[in-house]
Amino acid sequence: MSEPTPHQNTTFSLNGTGAGEQTGHGYLALPESGSGPGVIVIQEWWGLTDHIKDVTDRLAASGFVALAPDLYGGSITHDGAEAREMMSRLPAEEGARLLAGATDHLLGLDAVTSASVGAIGFCMGGGFVLALAAQQGDRVSAAVPFYGVGQGVPKSYVGVTAAVQGHYAEHDDSCPVERAREQAQQIRAESGAEVTYFYYDAGHAFHNDTNAAGTYDPEQAQLAWDRAVEFLAEKVV
Repeated sequence: MSEPTPHQNTTFSLNGTGAGEQTGHGYLALPESGSGPGVIVIQEWWGLTDHIKDVTDRLAASGFVALAPDLYGGSITHDGAEAREMMSRLPAEEGARLLAGATDHLLGLDAVTSASVGAIGFCMGGGFVLALAAQQGDRVSAAVPFYGVGQGVPKSYVGVTAAVQGHYAEHDDSCPVERAREQAQQIRAESGAEVTYFYYDAGHAFHNDTNAAGTYDPEQAQLAWDRAVEFLAEKVV
């Protein structure tokens, strides 16, 4: 059964809805210094879970102002079948609208020192990372999809200007390596963006240290995380 997330601590405006003022919610974490470059963290299909909060906190500890928007409006689950259903009920355009509002909010914070944001996401969130980069153009300077799948994966990457660093698993039925390689080439061909994809001897969701899918690999996860944080620090200015 789904349950409420305990991690909503910020609210942001969703503009241009045509239905009056609407708001989104999420989890915001600040670095110890109180300011830094902005990064959007995009959830897996489980929702705004303890793991996504922890990822957001880890980015804050590395000096970023990190915001994880809640794409499910307050619900999380620990059941795979229910997670799949919850993901299927999120239209791609609604996810994009929420992420656009989160980007506006992050760039409007006094604590954010960068003129653009980075975006990092996992599973469903990895797909939406690429959608956000295509949608927002030069407002997103670094896009980091981890084994991105789902409705957020764009059909076209023409709008991408961000540098892209992808992290994909060699043993992933959800996104086979061949598909990931084709995606990387499509992004290069359509956008001209800088694209680097890494491939790991691991399964889907290898970065999730709660082992929600039974595929957590601590060594590969740390390698991918170190690469991602270094990349974000270099590109998000």
